[in-house]
Amino acid sequence: MKKIFLSVVTLAVAFTFVACGGNSNNGGRKAQELSGAGATFPQPFYNVVFEQFGQINGDQVAYGGIGSGGGVRNLRDKIVDFAGSDAFLSDKEMAEMAPVVHIPTCMGAVVVAYNLDGVKELKLTGELVADIFAGKVKMWNDSRLAELNPDVKLPNEPIIPVYRSDGSGTTFVFTDYLTKVSPMWKEKFGAGKSVNFPSGQAAKGNPGVAGVIKQTKNSIGYVGSEYAFAQKIPYARVQNQRGEFVLPSSATISAAASGVIPADTRCSITNADAAGAYPISTFTWMIIYKEQNYSDRTKEQAVATLDLLEYILSDEAQHITSEVHYAPLPAKAKELSMTNLKTVTYDGVAILQ
Repeated sequence: MKKIFLSVVTLAVAFTFVACGGNSNNGGRKAQELSGAGATFPQPFYNVVFEQFGQINGDQVAYGGIGSGGGVRNLRDKIVDFAGSDAFLSDKEMAEMAPVVHIPTCMGAVVVAYNLDGVKELKLTGELVADIFAGKVKMWNDSRLAELNPDVKLPNEPIIPVYRSDGSGTTFVFTDYLTKVSPMWKEKFGAGKSVNFPSGQAAKGNPGVAGVIKQTKNSIGYVGSEYAFAQKIPYARVQNQRGEFVLPSSATISAAASGVIPADTRCSITNADAAGAYPISTFTWMIIYKEQNYSDRTKEQAVATLDLLEYILSDEAQHITSEVHYAPLPAKAKELSMTNLKTVTYDGVAILQ
């Protein structure tokens, strides 16, 4: 397969290239070069798991963190082996492409991170978050914020919202949550990979948003939890559907996925009605074509792609999730994913027997 994609991702904010040789456990096939693009949200996990996979199989994985929207476009153009996305494809998007399979790879949290001098703890309700990003709550010492945080000295300063400038699955997860907790947000803005935020500063990718928050006093924004943790940016306790103010952790993210998962794994777990659940939790997916013979891909490349996905679903790879501030997939999600992988074909013949 011609790697047209590689010339694109060199311009991306985040780019991962894992070139691993040595030990090989790939059934005797020739080592392959795989390429993917998409979500920055899971990239810290992917950095580790792609390297581990390469050490085991001898394959190379190049991944461009260009946002979920960009990754899906590259898959639609058939210039990558897989797309990474924090937003599952809508029925409309799927109707515009050849059949695809969604494989969840891990779970994570979108945090509401902030930069306030001397403020180490902050509580927020979903409705307040929506009003802040809608520009209705403009000052940090607003009476609603002060009432919710009576022991916190909030400054008499304007709130500076920070949001994504690129097509983003993280934005989809965040706004999907806001539509569930705020009728105003649902009516005026809705959910999507790109939303017309009325005010604030835009930045590209999770690294870009985290960087702006880190450098901008009195700012607030939404990022994958690992990016806030890595830059030591505080983030709020967010009220869940049970009225609990919850921080993200492996346990609270997992609690959000305690409900029914559909056969195709396309589901939202934001604002889950479960005790202890962090309300802005999500699956993140790798998306591949069900028929793997496209462009000039070889069968060996298709096999390597499924080998990668099988490894990510393995206990070994899932154990890594908690080490890098994500959460492992529930057993049902892994079971459904393996079933779906068995439907993937090359020239109409199932790859996994």
